Amino acid sequence: MHYAALASGSKGNCHAFCDGERTLLVDAGLSLKQVRLRMEAVGLDHHTVRAVALTHEHSDHIGAVGVMLRNTDWAFLATPETKVVVERIHGIEIPGNRWIPLRAGFAADWCGWRVQPFALPHDAADPVAYRVESNGFNAAVVTDLGHPTALVLDHCRDLDLLVLEANHDVDMLRDGEYPPPLKARILSRVGHLSNVAMAELLASALSPRLKTVVMAHLSEQNNDPELVRVVAAEVLRGWQTTLYLAHQRDPLRLELAMTLAAP
Repeated sequence: MHYAALASGSKGNCHAFCDGERTLLVDAGLSLKQVRLRMEAVGLDHHTVRAVALTHEHSDHIGAVGVMLRNTDWAFLATPETKVVVERIHGIEIPGNRWIPLRAGFAADWCGWRVQPFALPHDAADPVAYRVESNGFNAAVVTDLGHPTALVLDHCRDLDLLVLEANHDVDMLRDGEYPPPLKARILSRVGHLSNVAMAELLASALSPRLKTVVMAHLSEQNNDPELVRVVAAEVLRGWQTTLYLAHQRDPLRLELAMTLAAP
């Protein structure tokens, strides 16, 4: 199994899981052209993409759905509520033969993989995160949540790889240039995860099994990658867990053995 953060941030999000024969994308906030280019840049074959799992309908997660629907034969995994909103936003209809319906809390079988959506506190129609399990490898992509709930913590345990949001530093956000309503939204219980909240969730997820953590969805305006690294590294002190940061522009690829591959 390979994992790649093709893009992660407020301008677009797309993650990839690949077993060499098939690839599942999580979110479609990156253009189809860039998906292909970035997969090639990290040594993954874009022809192996078979489906896209959508977390929620915000533009940085679904911006390329229409183009992907028209120019590929990929399937879309989504809850009924998310599907309806995405179709309305894009003015499209995802046909039944291209839609794999999901329900938060219920695992689905996809090409022999176990794909488990679970609910998140976020200001969207039916937001979910994803836990992906294949051949004994367990990973989760957990971004776009206002606070770590007990349910989220449960799904972040017994993982080999955790991709976790570290969106903002609270002081940087409060002192920054965002308008007050946007600051309030981000800081709310259904907004985005701060560095402090990330540390709380990460500490609860730690186990000898967790070998790799990827910090994701960092705000370019309201966070500092080095600050995120320091906060996360402090939580990981004493654990045999390797830390990476996903970026908006530069793709990151990890092997099953969790060794960083050069782009």
